[in-house]
Amino acid sequence: MTSASRVVAVLGPTNTGKTHYAIDRMLGYRTGIMGFPLRLLAREVYDKIVKLRGPSVVALVTGEERIVPPRAQYWICTVEAMPEGMGCDFLAIDEIQLCADPERGHVFTDRLLRSRGLKETLLLGADTMRGPISALVPGVEFVRRERMSELVYAGSKKISRMPPRTAIVGFSVDSVYAIAELIRRQKGGAAVVMGALSPRTRNAQVALYQNGEVDYLVATDAIGMGLNLDVDHVAFSSTSKFDGRRMRPLAPNELAQIAGRAGRGMSHGSFGVTGDARPLDEGVAQAIMDHRFTPLQKLNWRSADLRFGTIEALIASLESSPNHEVLIKAREADDLMALKSLAQDAAIRDRASDATTVRLLWDVCRIPDFRGISHAEHSSLLSGIFGYLQDGGVVPDEWFSRQIRRLDRTEGDIDTLSKRLAFIRTWTYVAQRNGWLRDESHWREETRTVEDRLSDALHERLTQRFVDRRTSVLLRRLKQKEALLAEVNDQGEVTVEGEFVGKLEGFRFSPDKTAQGAEAKALKSASLQALAPQYHLRADRFYNAPDTEIDYTDQGGLMWGEHAVGKLVAGADALSPQIEVFVDETAGPDVAQKVERRLQHFISRKIQALFEPLINLQKDEALTGLARGFAFRMVEGLGILPRAGVAQEVKDLDQDARGALRKHGIRFGQFTIFMPLLLKPAPTRLRLLLWSLANGLQEFPEAPPPGLVTVPSMPDAPEGYDTMAGYRSAGQRMIRIDMLERLADLLRNEDSRGGFEAKPDMLSITGMTLEQFSDLMQGLGYRAEKGERVKVKAVDEVVKDGGTPAADQPVMDAAAEAENTPAAAPVEGAAADAPADVPAGTAEIADEGVAPVAAEPSDADVAEPIAETAETETPVGEAADAAVEEPEVEVFYTFTWGRNNRQGNNARGQRRGEGRGAKADGAGRGKPRSGGKPGGKKGGRPDRGGDKGGKTYSARPPKKEKQIDPDNPFAAALMGLKQGD
Repeated sequence: MTSASRVVAVLGPTNTGKTHYAIDRMLGYRTGIMGFPLRLLAREVYDKIVKLRGPSVVALVTGEERIVPPRAQYWICTVEAMPEGMGCDFLAIDEIQLCADPERGHVFTDRLLRSRGLKETLLLGADTMRGPISALVPGVEFVRRERMSELVYAGSKKISRMPPRTAIVGFSVDSVYAIAELIRRQKGGAAVVMGALSPRTRNAQVALYQNGEVDYLVATDAIGMGLNLDVDHVAFSSTSKFDGRRMRPLAPNELAQIAGRAGRGMSHGSFGVTGDARPLDEGVAQAIMDHRFTPLQKLNWRSADLRFGTIEALIASLESSPNHEVLIKAREADDLMALKSLAQDAAIRDRASDATTVRLLWDVCRIPDFRGISHAEHSSLLSGIFGYLQDGGVVPDEWFSRQIRRLDRTEGDIDTLSKRLAFIRTWTYVAQRNGWLRDESHWREETRTVEDRLSDALHERLTQRFVDRRTSVLLRRLKQKEALLAEVNDQGEVTVEGEFVGKLEGFRFSPDKTAQGAEAKALKSASLQALAPQYHLRADRFYNAPDTEIDYTDQGGLMWGEHAVGKLVAGADALSPQIEVFVDETAGPDVAQKVERRLQHFISRKIQALFEPLINLQKDEALTGLARGFAFRMVEGLGILPRAGVAQEVKDLDQDARGALRKHGIRFGQFTIFMPLLLKPAPTRLRLLLWSLANGLQEFPEAPPPGLVTVPSMPDAPEGYDTMAGYRSAGQRMIRIDMLERLADLLRNEDSRGGFEAKPDMLSITGMTLEQFSDLMQGLGYRAEKGERVKVKAVDEVVKDGGTPAADQPVMDAAAEAENTPAAAPVEGAAADAPADVPAGTAEIADEGVAPVAAEPSDADVAEPIAETAETETPVGEAADAAVEEPEVEVFYTFTWGRNNRQGNNARGQRRGEGRGAKADGAGRGKPRSGGKPGGKKGGRPDRGGDKGGKTYSARPPKKEKQIDPDNPFAAALMGLKQGD
């Protein structure tokens, strides 16, 4: 040190601007060197000076990084990497109080004693160093700097109640990760800073915090070493740490060094404890606030006067004791332990036979154990490197490349990437040593590239695990009271500020189900603020949407595309249902009213279109008297009425009234009064829905599949379901009412008293087998008697007189024989044609809503006598009597009317009269009347052409005869019968 050199100790608590002061002083000189305790801090200062003076004059030298431009004037280094013997105008050592650190203190003490600038030297640190510096550095000047803001103790707080801009300190990797995970769940995320991170990863994590993407920082005590962050509060999760040898409590000055990160510039800060940490003693807390600590008495020291003659001499010089009362011998460091371990290897001792090789061995032993593996394994690695350097002068490229390639992988979790990053730091350190590799610049670039790649991957994993960007962004925007930008894509996915927050299903918002706790609250708050304009935009689009985009479900739901926007509820009458909309309250009443109006328009138009004949009937003012009353009953029954329930009303209608009603498409069937156009699938589906609403059903029954003549009965269906579905229950199945009327027309010509058998036309209409048809007939009130007989074969018939059957041929003709194997459609797929009683002039509808009907049976439908196949013929050479011995037997049913004269419409009512034979007395009891089986040829009603029976006398005047409706399709036949009378 020259006489002109000035040594100044700038001491004081944190947030006094000591580092900024030193930078300003250095830049006032032509050259300078600054030493920092951490690679992270050195990189931070390097970046700052590069911005001020440019990269061409600033060098960065650390154990794993070396950036030295040709015209470097200012050197920013870690304390261990500070160049020795370089004459520079200015020199500064930051955090000089680390001279007392058990692990690295001897390095700082060596710089305190031996490193000087030609013109000025600054020693920056805590005021506790005043005594040792005075004792060891003669002529030193002291400058006391006061803290620029207040630091107060805030006591203990739960992590969930930590204020924003808080740094929570842990003293192990596991502790840091656990705290960060908890904050992510409760606060949206945290940045993670540890000394083991590469500068690139650390800077990326700090940027998350500094930019406000997260409000919390979880770090080790590395943040106490001068890292400048916008921290308002520091919370200790523990007050003890593992110092490499044992767990020990932190001294008050160590706590103060970390707590002092709170508050920056003129902003005040606070500190406290959290988690399992016990509250600080009152005296300790007050000492930290007053910056009063016990002065340091001893500094760690290790001799810098090393002797490299032999390994033993080197070890002896490293273990020498200090000769000053302030200095104490440092404990055995990792490099000395490695040297002692290698010295026990005979091969190593043989190689290190001179000062040059001993110096090389010592340089190899100073490779830090970044990997944190066992001491033996680290020594083995050092031994291999020393062997390569001693034999060939350099580490082989192939071997070195192989070590790097093993680490150049970015897959894996945080722990895996952290280990790879620690491993690559070893090879980065090796690449920085001069002369250890053939192409140093190439391998420095390679190791730096791999480290950067691993650093980026680690930053990504840390962010994925400990930062919920969505919640952090939303919380920040809400806190700043900024307008949030919300977008809704075609799938209804809602993003706020680019973050997915949920789905807008119709007009109801469903938050992301993965969000919990504070995250869910943030999503809800952000969504309510951001979705308000989206509701109005969507409501306008819905109001102008065509009816083709809207539909209703069988349960009354109203759908817009795939989303439910409302439901139907019962109204004043069945044809006037009301609307209940599914709209969030936050959307506002205007949106709800607009959606309700649009849905009301939709359902009104749908009812008007599908029930047009019924609506026209309801609005016909020309209908009067009984006709108008019956029209009201038809509207009330949604176009279908069981005849048994309105028998008297139908009887009271005169021909004019019937004609007026038929003009609206009403068909007066034997079993049902109905409007054929309303039997189409679309009106049937809507009719069942409206009927279910009007009857207050909890679960609405669905319409039968379209196109089926018969379907299985539904025993658990509500009463009246079969009628509303357009069917009539009969036994185990239901038959469509229009096809039932066609069957009734065929049955009208049969002898229901004497008995009759099923004709092929009957089976064809119903699409049933004979057994199924018998169950249907019993369900309609008939008795079915099963019998067996020999089947008449075509080959056995004796044809006489040019083809006339023999007189002894059975009553059932050959066509009737085919009833056991009718060529009919399957039971549930048989087609059926339009109702037979459609008024003249009614256009045939061929759209998708037409009720499928079967074609009228043609001549071809009547089965011809079935010729026996070759399999049933008598083989040649066998006696013809062999076939006669085993005649083929067929099953047949004889149907007779078996129901009493009063029947309901449900299946149980239909079964009630079964088993009771119809009495054939003169009074005709048991004969079917309206709603039952029509009179047959024998024993029928007089007006049907049956036997008139005896005359009857009455005192009542003769009843006025009803006029024949000219529009009745049977008008001509009726007129002929009348004239015949």
